[in-house]
Amino acid sequence: MVLAAAGLTHNADHLAAGTLVLLALFGFAGGVGTTALGPGGVLVTIGLFLLSGLPPAAVSGTAIATNLGAAVLGTGAFMRSGHLRSRDTRHVAGVLVGAAVVGTPVGVLANAHVSGSAFGVLLGACVGAIGALVYVRERQQRTRPAAAPPPGRTLPWTVVVPIGLGVAVVSGLFGLGGQLFSVPLLVSAGVAMLPALGAAQAQSIVIAGVGTVGYALRGAIAWPLVLVMELPLLAGTLIGWRIAGVIPAERLRGALAVVLIATGAYLIVHNA
Repeated sequence: MVLAAAGLTHNADHLAAGTLVLLALFGFAGGVGTTALGPGGVLVTIGLFLLSGLPPAAVSGTAIATNLGAAVLGTGAFMRSGHLRSRDTRHVAGVLVGAAVVGTPVGVLANAHVSGSAFGVLLGACVGAIGALVYVRERQQRTRPAAAPPPGRTLPWTVVVPIGLGVAVVSGLFGLGGQLFSVPLLVSAGVAMLPALGAAQAQSIVIAGVGTVGYALRGAIAWPLVLVMELPLLAGTLIGWRIAGVIPAERLRGALAVVLIATGAYLIVHNA
């Protein structure tokens, strides 16, 4: 195989059929969560870290390559729905994309200096923080209406740039799509949920694209596992987009927050 000879893939032959099925299910759940709730792509990284036996670089590289197709499909879905057509949303998406070009390579380079156990602890902290963000935002939405910028006022770049850079660095480090942090942070800054999801999807294309190139150059992508997870992820992305438009997501967000916090705690304890 040309990719293997070039050092651009990892062997996945050691994985049992049941493990591959579980990885495919993680991919499907990640796709649904990405477009329906935002914090979904991290499930791909969690699945690979727990089940594949790959080193940290290959976990992140495989995860970020898997997220590329879903990022393109999800962005197209939100453009079709009209949630990426407004001037303000395009402005936010453009700033996030620019920040991703700068921040993602920093995360990819940082990954090279993280050991397996440290990666597990850091991933656990990241997952727990995501769960906490989702939980806090859900509680805020139940107790008071979400804040929003005044009509005609664009969210300032001084707010969007730090969000975009921080999300890109973390996403490059762990192989994430970016939506899991971008969405709750943008909503907290005053962007409505569906436009925030759309802008985050646009950023995720650049994060996934730049990250895939970076990890491929390091020979840190298990391409067979990308194929195993990609199709279920794409199917889940389409289903999640439908869910986002027709089903109230409050209960789903609450359940997801609990699962992420518990998973983060497990990863920290197991790898400490």
